[in-house]
Amino acid sequence: MITLYGFDRVKEAIVGTTRDMRAQWALEETGLPYQVRGLDFLAGDLEHAEFRRLSPFAQVPVIDDEGFVLTETGAVVLYIAEKAGKLVPTDPQGRAQVTRWCFAALNTIEPTLLELAADAANGEDRASQERRRGLAKRASALVGSLEAWLADHVFLTGPDFSVADILMTTVLRNARSTQVLDDFRRVTAYRERCEARPAWQRTLDAYEKRLGVPAGSTR
Repeated sequence: MITLYGFDRVKEAIVGTTRDMRAQWALEETGLPYQVRGLDFLAGDLEHAEFRRLSPFAQVPVIDDEGFVLTETGAVVLYIAEKAGKLVPTDPQGRAQVTRWCFAALNTIEPTLLELAADAANGEDRASQERRRGLAKRASALVGSLEAWLADHVFLTGPDFSVADILMTTVLRNARSTQVLDDFRRVTAYRERCEARPAWQRTLDAYEKRLGVPAGSTR
């Protein structure tokens, strides 16, 4: 059985956007048996020597598959998919396309969306406003490129849902506190299409129970 190390307590501001949700969604989609080992971020569980031996950078998620330990979100969800034989093509070119979009979500789009969301809490002085406008412009350009791509794609790599869609959808959740997605109807529809999947709903239910937050509060 796979053990997923995920949060059971975090700062209120990041509830609903933590990366352990991505691994749990992949596990729910594939049907692999798993259990969650909860970590209290606020109590410093990620800094304990035991966890540091598993995760060199003290980050979540981590999975332990009967002694095989893996970190880094993209690697974790791809491993889950390949172990289950689901959510990723078996041919090299198909797999490469899914991997490409995993990288695009994590490396191209997420950093700017995270920075924009974090900057929303900064002051209203002139320097902060100019910085925020620059970030919003960059974020809109990135999401606009995704909008154009989705004109011809139901999911990122074609008609089939993949682990790349898990990553992209959860990355887009980082923009919930901004207005950057408001003008992109295809991206919004894509996110809603992915989030309507039963496996995601099960992930949210389990996550809310694990963190002890009100049902429906992370939707």
